[in-house]
Formats: sequence, structure tokens, C-alpha cells
Amino acid sequence: MQVCPILTGYQKALSVILILGILSSCQRITDSTPEVDWDTICVTATAYNSIPYQTEGNPSITAWGDTLKPGMRAIAVSRDLIRMGLDHNSKVRLEGFDSIFLVKDKMHYRWRSRIDIYMGKDIDSARKFGRKKINLAYIFQKDSIR
Repeated sequence: MQVCPILTGYQKALSVILILGILSSCQRITDSTPEVDWDTICVTATAYNSIPYQTEGNPSITAWGDTLKPGMRAIAVSRDLIRMGLDHNSKVRLEGFDSIFLVKDKMHYRWRSRIDIYMGKDIDSARKFGRKKINLAYIFQKDSIR
């Protein structure tokens, strides 16, 4: 025969306090998540590789210090786009591609409204991509009045 343990008044009070403490520390995700939306801009897109003659210094290290590896969905952005909100690790969608890319690198100051799509060590794919105008969609936070 198994006997159920009986809680004393003190143990019941501690249990209630513990449960209330756990419940009160939980946050609703919907309340703390700011509203976001996608905005689209037209940019000139080129492609680049992590090979020495296309970069300065270590070809696998970005201007923000990230390490690029073939297969990563990464882009470099011109500095004017950084001021628009396409900062380090921003998520972007590129016209003609199915997946989300991350902003991992920044380009030289001379470029405007331009991105470089990282294509690992596949020089032929980068050359085949060439230079073209594409639409880039990026996430921005909506202004909200509550």
C-alpha cells in the first residue's frame, strides 16, 4: 500500500509562494516583441568570394569580425544602407533567392545603394551573377503608440 505524503501548512505556503514567483516572472512574448515590417529598396548587387585578391587582409574575416564560410547566406552592404537600418546581422530577402540572408560585412565608403552577395569560393558563380539591380527587402521596426 502506497501512502500519499501530506503537506504541512508551512510546506503548502512555500509551494504557493514558489508557484506564484515562477508565474509572475514569466513574460508574454507578444507584449515585449516590437512590431516589425518589411521595407523594399532597389540596390545594385554584385557577388564576391573569400579569396585573397578580392579582399583586404584575411579573406574569411568580415569588417565586423565575423568569419565567413562557404555556404553561408551573407551579404556586404554599402555604408549608406547601414545608416538606413541594415546594420550587422540584419535579416534581408533578395529578389531571385529563396532564403534569408544576414548582413555580415560592410563595403568601402565609395559605394552607394549597393550590396555584395557572398558566394564562398565559387568564383564562376560570382562571375555568372555579374552586376544587376535587384529588390532587397529588410526588416524595420514600426513606430507604435500605445
